[in-house]
Order: sequence, then C-alpha cells, then structure tokens
Amino acid sequence: MASKGWPCKIVLRGNEMTLSLPMCDITGQALDLSEEELHQRIDAIKKRLGKDLLILGHHYQRDSIVQHADLLGDSFLLSKLASESQASNIVFCGVHFMAESADILSRETQKVSLPNLRAGCSMADMANLEQVEDCWKELIAESGLIDPKNRVDQCAPAEGGEACLVPVTYMNSSAELKAFVGDHGGVVCTSSNATGVLEWAFERAGPEGKVLFFPDQHLGRNTGLAMGIPEEKMMIWTPDESPDRERLEDARIILWHGYCSVHRRFNTSQIEELRETEPDALVVVHPECRREVVDAADAVGSTEFIRQYVADAPSGSTIGVGTEINMVKRLDSDHPDKKVQCLDPLVCPCSTMYMIHPTYLLDVLQRIEAGEEANRIVVPEETAVSARNALSRMLSIPS
Repeated sequence: MASKGWPCKIVLRGNEMTLSLPMCDITGQALDLSEEELHQRIDAIKKRLGKDLLILGHHYQRDSIVQHADLLGDSFLLSKLASESQASNIVFCGVHFMAESADILSRETQKVSLPNLRAGCSMADMANLEQVEDCWKELIAESGLIDPKNRVDQCAPAEGGEACLVPVTYMNSSAELKAFVGDHGGVVCTSSNATGVLEWAFERAGPEGKVLFFPDQHLGRNTGLAMGIPEEKMMIWTPDESPDRERLEDARIILWHGYCSVHRRFNTSQIEELRETEPDALVVVHPECRREVVDAADAVGSTEFIRQYVADAPSGSTIGVGTEINMVKRLDSDHPDKKVQCLDPLVCPCSTMYMIHPTYLLDVLQRIEAGEEANRIVVPEETAVSARNALSRMLSIPS
C-alpha cells in the first residue's frame, strides 16, 4: 500500500493497520486515502458534530492542520477560549502541555483530546517535578530564604525584612509544575506578560529574595535584562550539577537550564547576512531566542506581538523573523505586499508540533464520533486546582 503524499509506512494487522509517521505511530481502521479524501472526511465529521466539537490550532501547526482549526492562536489564549465555548469535545492541535492547560481551564462537561499523545515539547520536558522539587529543597536549605508556602498569605508582598524564594513557571511547562508554583506562592507567565509577572514575583520575594524561573532560561534572562537586572545577578541551575555558591548568593534570578530547540537555532550571523543583502530589512524575534539575537533585532516579542509587528510594517518591507517556520510562511502568505522570511533558511518545523498530522486528527475525530474517549488528556483534580491558582494569579496581574 503506497503512501499518499507524506512519508509513512503502513502495516496491515487483520482488519486494522498501523500507520507510522516520523517519530510517531497510530493504530486504527485501515485508511487508504488520498490527501483530498482525508480532508473531506475531516470536514464531514466536523459538520456532523457541529457546535459539539471545537478544533484548536496553534500558530506553529502546518497548513493542512490549520485549515481545519476553528480557532488559531497561542496556547493560553486557545485554552481560555475553549473553556468559554459551548463545545463538549475539544481537540487541541498542539503539544501535550497545551492540552493539559485546556483541560485545567475546561468545564466538567468538556473533554480535551490530543491527536497524537506523543506530541510533547522538548523545552517542557527539560524540567520535571522531581528535578524542580530537588532544586527547591536545596535552594531553601542553602539560602535560608522563606518558602512562600509557609507564609500566612502566600501572595502578599514581602514586608518587615522578609526574603522569599518565589517560583515562576513559563506556560510551556507541565501541569505538575504549574501546580508546584501554585502551591508555593508562585505564578505562571507567558512570553507576552513575563515582565509584569517578574515584577509581581520580585515584590513578593523582597529586596533580598530570589526568583526561580523555569524552564526557559532565555525568556527569563531576556526579560530580566529588559527590567534592568544585570546578568551578573543571574545564574543557571542545571540538575545534578553543583551550583556556583558565590554566584547563587548574589543572584536575583535563578534560571533553569532549559531552552526551545527551535528558537535556539537563530544567531546573529543570520541577522548580519540578511542586513547585508537587505540593508533596510526589519528583524523581529521571539524572546525565547538567545540574548545576543534579541539584542541585534529591531523588535522582540511574543507570537502575537510578532504577528502584529508584521501586520503594522510598511508595505514593501522585508522582515526577517526569528520563530517557527510554519508561522513565518503563513505570515508571508497573509501579507503579499511584504517579504516575510525566516532568519534561518534551513530551520525545520517544531518537530513535536509536527507530530500532529491530518491522519491523526481524522483518527481522533472518528473515535469521538463513535462515542469513544479518544486520546483524552485528564489532569488530576488536585493538580488542576493548584495549577488554576497559579494561572489565576497571573490573570490578576495588570498587563
């Protein structure tokens, strides 16, 4: 049985088959469909399920997924909009932590599914609960700082000489880590509100306190620098390695060693090469990029910021963008009066986001229509309650 326009291997097992795509497998009814037939079946199921189904598509998804999305956006916005919808079945075409966030915010009557359960996030996987708990215990013991969990009011600003250790986790983290910061007086941040969140955290840490920021070191560093915190007041925490005690004592921000594998690919040479060929080119990058890339760019901001920056640029502009390639190509298509290009011409799509293929989407939709709980993502209620506390604190911070 030949593949239909994408790399795959099909193995028949009785009346069923296994379809193997790069880095992932799916088992279901035999599908010998052309790409056109695949999309027609997805559209037909969407029509039959109507308002009872909501398909969410992240900006980094391929076009063949985006065309079926009812809503397109970043992870937190999509999760929030899904919770406000009438749909009882939410299919999140993103990665695992995004589907977890949707489940955390969802109503009891809503079910969240992920088309491919192996679609994780390399950055989120760089910090797990056990590692963060070990780090936390060591930092509290070494520094003598107060765990906000032990304060009468976890979220009150520090007073009377209090010095606390306040945890901040990026949205790109597991539900368990969101729950951890919720239990320890901490807060979640996004790439668009990181400055306000860090200001909130430092108020609660006190002048002699510290913030533990995970899992993305680059977002934490770039945000801290923009706030006027020198890099000498930051240190990297790497699990299973002994920290620099002197650096730790002086640090205001302790940065986890994590990073985004896509955004780490961008470098200053790419910006220099663009400006050599296009002297008037504009450069906008995501804050998950390295410090030197952020410093060399004309603008830096979240996914939504980048989209707006491109939209607002003058007609005829050449814009080099430092973020995921699917989004960049879509921006170029959406703005034919501008030349929008990825800074790295060789950059590949986010490999884990790319695990969401239309074949997986169809498989999940067929099972939902049949009444099955297809690839459902369920966050335990105890974890969800603590995670919601951390998210609620974030939402209470003025933007």
